[in-house]
Amino acid sequence: KMKIGIVGYGKVGQFFVKKIRQQEAIELVFVWNRTKNVFDDADDWLKARVIDNLDDAFTKKVDLIVEVAHPCIVASHGPRFLAHADFMIGSPTALADAALEAELRGIASAGPHGVYIPSGAFWGAVDVEKMADLGTLVGLRVTMRKHPSSLKLVGVLGERLAAVAAVPGQHILFEGPVRELCPLAPNNVNTMAAASLAAHTLGFDRVVGVLACDLSLNEHIVEIDVTGAGSPPFTVSTIKRNPAQVGAVTGDATYGAFWTSLLRCGTRGPGLHSC
Repeated sequence: KMKIGIVGYGKVGQFFVKKIRQQEAIELVFVWNRTKNVFDDADDWLKARVIDNLDDAFTKKVDLIVEVAHPCIVASHGPRFLAHADFMIGSPTALADAALEAELRGIASAGPHGVYIPSGAFWGAVDVEKMADLGTLVGLRVTMRKHPSSLKLVGVLGERLAAVAAVPGQHILFEGPVRELCPLAPNNVNTMAAASLAAHTLGFDRVVGVLACDLSLNEHIVEIDVTGAGSPPFTVSTIKRNPAQVGAVTGDATYGAFWTSLLRCGTRGPGLHSC
């Protein structure tokens, strides 16, 4: 059996635990959450697997640690998680910190464990990664459009959202390097972070992110524009419409995408991999 630890018990973490309980080939070894009251109504089976302190994770024998909590957890515990087991990062905006990305890539390259970045809402992640591997990727632009209530923004971007949140129509909140956007929208642009990691020859500085809000939306729209080598250049453009309840951070279809990503973890050895 694959032995798994889950870090974070929000909506995605709860979805994972429910799915794991239905699997014969996967065993949940531990689950952690910053606030413990989320486990108040849990059954004895789950309560027996709750750890109070994240450091307790390192006393557990697991094959894979899955983070679905917050980018700050990746920053504070990610390198140790990776030294202990394969590591799936559900909050890849954390890797907009260049030093943290370099540290995790270094540990992963040395092995024996690997880092896995779920594609989530990023359609075509493996294909983009292949182009980067071949040196044929020239440009990547990711545009995300959401209802204002689905956005949890900080700093100047939060102020910009507040100014237009009640105004009908589409409003461009940010356009520029994904590295600059991630700290301002850590919960909302994991798709862009996953894109920046797959497009490793461009990275967070050269992948362009566009974040927009629109009151009329009841879905998360992700537009991906890829430019390859050649004259005229190779291009691919996709538009993904992911139904989402108003105010939801994660679109409905993304849960299933995350689950299939988890099932692919642990199969590719050392290194950083899209899955």
